[in-house]
Amino acid sequence: MKKVPLTLEQLRVAVAEGEIDTVALALVDMQGRLQGKRFHAPFFLDQVVAHGSEGCDYLLAVDVDMNTVDGYAMSSWERGYGDLAMKPDLGTLRRVPWQPGTALLLADLEWLGGGGPVTASPRQILRRQLGRLAAHGLTAYAGTELEFVLFRDSYEQAWQRGYRELTPANQYNVDYSLLGTARVEPLLRRIRTEMAGAGLTPESAKGECNLGQHEIAFRYDEAVACADHHVIYKNGAKEIAAQEGMSITFMAKPNAREGNSCHIHFSLRDAAGGSAMLGDGPAHLSVTGQRVLAGLLATMRELSLLFAPNINSYKRYQPGSFAPTALRWGTDNRTCALRVVGHGQGLRVENRVPGADVNPYLAIAALVAGAVHGIENELELAAECDGNAYDDAAAERVPGTLRDALTLWESSSVARDAFGDDVTVHYANMARVELAAFDAAVTDWELVRGFERL
Repeated sequence: MKKVPLTLEQLRVAVAEGEIDTVALALVDMQGRLQGKRFHAPFFLDQVVAHGSEGCDYLLAVDVDMNTVDGYAMSSWERGYGDLAMKPDLGTLRRVPWQPGTALLLADLEWLGGGGPVTASPRQILRRQLGRLAAHGLTAYAGTELEFVLFRDSYEQAWQRGYRELTPANQYNVDYSLLGTARVEPLLRRIRTEMAGAGLTPESAKGECNLGQHEIAFRYDEAVACADHHVIYKNGAKEIAAQEGMSITFMAKPNAREGNSCHIHFSLRDAAGGSAMLGDGPAHLSVTGQRVLAGLLATMRELSLLFAPNINSYKRYQPGSFAPTALRWGTDNRTCALRVVGHGQGLRVENRVPGADVNPYLAIAALVAGAVHGIENELELAAECDGNAYDDAAAERVPGTLRDALTLWESSSVARDAFGDDVTVHYANMARVELAAFDAAVTDWELVRGFERL
């Protein structure tokens, strides 16, 4: 296979030689999903490269079911649901091995007529925070670790069964088990190798605790590239599983057992390319590193909406689990929300709060905003937790529900200062839409408890 990602000239050659006939242009929506169009490759080269394409502005103003909903200033029936410009980011162009003859690239969103970037776009939100960080001479790197639960049932079978009584790919806890993971290694191997063919850098695959639960890890990268790889992998893994007659869920809490996490490893580099986190302080942290951790801790509750964006996200936070609720930090301590790991230039902080349902652009943007807050306010780092953070009665906690997180987000001066009123209001409305939908739903739990006995 030829080297990837693709250059534009390599794409031209591949199209001329009949290797590629389709180009998918994708934007990232509020939920972190890929939305877009598939183009006939010659048309893409002749027209879209130079002029871009368009997509309805409701793509950043719908719920998870793609329903049009009220409350978004940028998109509504009153505004006529117009188009946004999809500007191809040629630096993200790559082959898609699991879709023969196909290349993929991401788009940045702009207002038609030269109105500038769409501020509510997740990629733009992250870029804005990285610009604030760059003003301090710093660059952010990140790596996301996505867990998923794999089922033997296809997506269509799961739908028809109401997502009940599905068959997990493993019948017991296969955490680190080579024997247990060998049962599904053909699929895991295919995902790893085909993601490598798409230009990602796979590191490893391992089993996890829930039945059928696995994790495939990829090498860290510059922040935007990390988020790009995250959404391409997540979408691609589902497509590959579907081709094999199986299904993958990245829900934060798909059942009563262990949830799916998305631990985010985060570090900063200085203008010379060296670690800005490494120093002589506690846990080998520099002054900058200490201020960054202090800023992350100080802003975690207020920015929780970006780390846990769905109602289901908060069901992952259970006592005695590896989904931490105590806003403490510690060296290689998995009971803390922030775990300092790595050595030398690899020193970094692992944020263990997000679940696998997270939008990576928004979560990394929240980390950058917290880091900038700590640096600009010269915050001092609290003492390290060297025991079980769950037992620390004085520690602040992650919000318990989406409703609590929304209240904190809307009242946060940090959020408004970092992200602006338009973004703060836009994503608050996203949370309100989800809460209204959930509040109106009659759940299985209510039926079982109340149908006969109440």
